[in-house]
Amino acid sequence: MGIFDRLRKKQEVILSPEEEAAKKILDKIQLHREYSEGSLRIIKHPLRTLTEKPANILFASVPLGIIIFIIGFSMAIQKGGIGSLLTSSFIDDVIVITLMVILVPLVILDLRESRRVRSIEVALPNFFRDLAGMHESGMTLQGAVHLVSMSEYGALTPHIRQMDQRISWNFPFIEAVRALGDEIPIPLVRRSVDLIARASEAGGDIVEVLRAAAKDSFEYVTQNTDRRNNMFIYVIIVLASFGVFLFVMLILVSSFLKTMSDLGTTTAGAGEAAAQGFGLGGFDLALYIRIFSHGGMFQGFFSGLVAGVMGEGRVTAGLKYSVIMLLIAWITFRVAV
Repeated sequence: MGIFDRLRKKQEVILSPEEEAAKKILDKIQLHREYSEGSLRIIKHPLRTLTEKPANILFASVPLGIIIFIIGFSMAIQKGGIGSLLTSSFIDDVIVITLMVILVPLVILDLRESRRVRSIEVALPNFFRDLAGMHESGMTLQGAVHLVSMSEYGALTPHIRQMDQRISWNFPFIEAVRALGDEIPIPLVRRSVDLIARASEAGGDIVEVLRAAAKDSFEYVTQNTDRRNNMFIYVIIVLASFGVFLFVMLILVSSFLKTMSDLGTTTAGAGEAAAQGFGLGGFDLALYIRIFSHGGMFQGFFSGLVAGVMGEGRVTAGLKYSVIMLLIAWITFRVAV
């Protein structure tokens, strides 16, 4: 037994019953914190941990997508060998399905999160304005927050009620406001909370501070809304250009390429025509269709990302367009061609 083990054993022996009980309680609190907020949270709340942030779902969807790709890749090799990867469209289907498995959950959660953020941003000016009006009418800040927490402010409501609970536990108003900013990691909320906290600590009139925060957040929401509305026309242009691109490729495949293939079949055995340079017996229609389908799917996927950046200023916001246009291109070349 080493010296550290002997010292630890001696320390455990000299603990009183009260200290031992306190140590057990502290250990349980630490373990509960690990399961609630730390690295072990995914064990106790796996679904909540994976869905609380859109990017977290990738920890589940990416491994699932890799498994599906490996299975499909193995099936493609067993079916036609290594050479079939360059000639068969089956591997294209596997890649598209893999992308759908990885991206669709991320798109759904990102849409939900963007709606929640927009709901909070729209409700925040009203919350500050109502709080300032109630305090100006003679109510204390504690009473104003409690009364406001009974109203409905969309996705901001549960956070306001949590703030009311903190104040009821004798938290100072400034500390409760800072905790609100820590709970909601949104730039507008953090900026407004920082404005209120700094102005209040500097000795400013809290009513005027709340009204200034309400005005600032309202202008922020208005500018974002105007920007989205003004940029929406460019999103439409991107989507329309993809439709035109896909339509032109369909016309080329259905008229020009199929005509060339039929002509190649007709003139394959005509020696005179081949001598004149018109022999098209080696024309591979399936190869050209596959190349065109790749072009359509690449165009749809990356055009969606561009539309998201132009419309909402985020690449992840364009994934919903990318998934839809990728599916449209894939189905079109698998069904219509």
